[in-house]
Amino acid sequence: MFTILTGAQFGDEGKGKIIDLLAENYDIVVRFQGGDNAGHTVVVGGRTYKLHLVPSGALYGRRLLIGPGVVLNPRVLWNEIQALESEGIKLDLGIDAKTTIIMPYHIELDGLREKARKEKIGTTNRGIGFAYVDKIAREEVQMGDLTDPAMLEAKLNEIGPAKEKAIADMGGDPTVVRYAPFIDEYLEIGKRLKDRVTDVSREINIALMEEHNVLAEGAQGAFLDVIHGTQKFVTSSFTTAGSACANLGVGPVMVDNVVGVIKAYITRVGEGPMPTELKDELGTKMRERGGEYGTTTGRARRCGWFDAVLGLKSVYLNGYTELALTKLDVLTGIDPIKICVGYELDGETIGYPPESTIQLARCKPIYENMPGWTGDISAVESYDDLPETARDYVERLEDLLGVDISAVSVGAGREQTIFREAPEK
Repeated sequence: MFTILTGAQFGDEGKGKIIDLLAENYDIVVRFQGGDNAGHTVVVGGRTYKLHLVPSGALYGRRLLIGPGVVLNPRVLWNEIQALESEGIKLDLGIDAKTTIIMPYHIELDGLREKARKEKIGTTNRGIGFAYVDKIAREEVQMGDLTDPAMLEAKLNEIGPAKEKAIADMGGDPTVVRYAPFIDEYLEIGKRLKDRVTDVSREINIALMEEHNVLAEGAQGAFLDVIHGTQKFVTSSFTTAGSACANLGVGPVMVDNVVGVIKAYITRVGEGPMPTELKDELGTKMRERGGEYGTTTGRARRCGWFDAVLGLKSVYLNGYTELALTKLDVLTGIDPIKICVGYELDGETIGYPPESTIQLARCKPIYENMPGWTGDISAVESYDDLPETARDYVERLEDLLGVDISAVSVGAGREQTIFREAPEK
């Protein structure tokens, strides 16, 4: 069985927890895009694990793979491996030889470019975008190069002068491109990871032919997709489910399930339009109650009501077969609860987001009110034991999105998840 899981909003939907829960039933968990700008938080037994590159199935001891669609900072990965193994977590990790390496000059260029922008994008300054630029320009350093000093030297000699000029022209320090201590550090990490280098496409296809279960883990969310997201306030990779096949080298006919993760409200980190954003005390309350601070950067997330207009587009973009709803408990005590069911744009009512980011920024939400609930739901174990109004809210989201919600999260812990059978139609 081959399942793809992606975020259905602007990222930070709680994918790490859902992947951790699903991983028990899978043999392989594989990351297919993004870099260490992503962060997945998993809480098990009261302990919190923050993962940036290692797939979230780590805590179940599954075979973990990092695919060639990922951009990889070797320092971050090596530190993460050491941190997890120091906790007694043994990692069976494979990294595709074609995985693009984030070099120190990518980070330098990222910071210089963001600083020069009049209208900030809000990047994480981790070199993600510039690493993807080099992948497309065919000027990348790959994971396999870190295991071969002669190959790395040849590549840097070829692409180094252009990088040095670009950094100098932007007022940065060009010596970072071929700074010997950085290169030596990367080569040392490459030596330590050499035995973990693999062909991810081959591994996955063989596993599927042998009827093993594979879970493809997406980072960020649908509306940060470099094509279909809110340009230019997006990430630099393809975050929707279809990209998993291209990035991993697996044919689309192999896909069995596509799981979308949605938060019971919506959040966004960084700049860009967010029609239902709450810039008041209620938005602050959601942020504090939900712990809405970035796993990677610590930046405060902007909070707002659930946006079913964007949600419907996400269903179209990803082809979800089921949804997992997270952080329902954060809405406890709020009455009424609002759902955005349409937009007003320049005097017209629309039920689907405009493609133009400029137009989306002008959209005013049209809300439907639903009654809230009181009382702590964080210990509820059965869907039928949730307050009726909470169930009504979940089922209204199903109606609006046209996809069954198979799991409802009522807290951060692994055990605070309610699985439900598909409702009868």
